[in-house]
Amino acid sequence: MTINLLVIRTSEPELLKYQYEVLGFTFDYHQHGNGPFHYASEQNGFVFEIYPLTKSMEKADNSIRLGFDIEDLRNKIVDLENSNWEILSEPKETEWGLTALIQDLDGRKIELKNK
Repeated sequence: MTINLLVIRTSEPELLKYQYEVLGFTFDYHQHGNGPFHYASEQNGFVFEIYPLTKSMEKADNSIRLGFDIEDLRNKIVDLENSNWEILSEPKETEWGLTALIQDLDGRKIELKNK
């Protein structure tokens, strides 16, 4: 089994899109039928989408934890330090390799692993 779709929601789609672009995602802005406009990025068969909150949501769900493999993690962290990402843990060697922990503007924790 392989994950092929991940949708996150936010009150600030444009700002969140910018954050994830710094990680390396490239987004298109579109909608499906009568659904809401949203941002979508597709890489290697994986679709990552950023949607606005639904009318019934008061805030974004920040309990989900994401993980991405990153080329040249140490240099990527420098890019992230000069953006609006919060660095929770600088790169360090672990049993899974070189990893770091960051947090997006909605409070989601993202584990980055050197590819």
